[in-house]
Amino acid sequence: MARPVVFVHGLWLHASSWQPWLDLFAQHGYDPIAPGWPHEPPTVEEARLQPEAVAGLGIEEVADHHADIIAGLPERPVLVGHSFGGLLAQKLLGRNLAVAAVAINASQIRGVLVPPLSQLRATAPVLGNPANIKKAVRLTAGQFRYGFANAVSRDESDVLYDRWTIPSPARPLFQAAAANVVSHSPAAVDTRNARRGPLLLVAGGRDHLVPVGVTRSTQRQYRHSTAVTDLLPFADRGHSLVVDSGWREVAQACLTWLDRALTDQDG
Repeated sequence: MARPVVFVHGLWLHASSWQPWLDLFAQHGYDPIAPGWPHEPPTVEEARLQPEAVAGLGIEEVADHHADIIAGLPERPVLVGHSFGGLLAQKLLGRNLAVAAVAINASQIRGVLVPPLSQLRATAPVLGNPANIKKAVRLTAGQFRYGFANAVSRDESDVLYDRWTIPSPARPLFQAAAANVVSHSPAAVDTRNARRGPLLLVAGGRDHLVPVGVTRSTQRQYRHSTAVTDLLPFADRGHSLVVDSGWREVAQACLTWLDRALTDQDG
């Protein structure tokens, strides 16, 4: 039986943006799905017309939604998450709901300290208005260019923006921003769990939204666990590395790591 893989997207990209990854993982013998967030419309076009469908969603609701999906699978899956999806993948792995996880440019978990200035600038359009917490917000093309696609050409940035971006709930950003001052933050992850499966943290060296320093700090949060926590940096890549023209290099590297990690685990 093929090993299931659950792909979890982050803010501002639709679940269908994972399709090239689904095809590649299926070719390598996995059984991949990209279920999307709760109430997410099935297409980019519909999601843009119905921002209220996801407005107000928070981290716990999205994590529980994916936990319910995992419960219906024939066996524990591999998780692959990007941005807030990377945070969610870590939460679910910490609950022992997956055999392994790949967290790509993952949003900061509780314990990661002051974010860099580039991240503050990238999130300011949302966090700058407290009323956004109950809304779904879509980035402008210029905001997407700075936060996601600064490492590719402007033409490619515009194509990616038109193809994949959707309005997303602002609440997870507010929750992550307050994670270190809230005692029971939904951005908390069980980083001490020594029984969990292996975790790969992937970082883009030119990422403005989740700078590589955030990912390195995330890895340090796992220092009290003996479970595998690896870091794979791509020095010249930005936040769009899962959907831009270089996605295959990242996906192949993740597959190589997974094959090794799962083999070591089974052995």
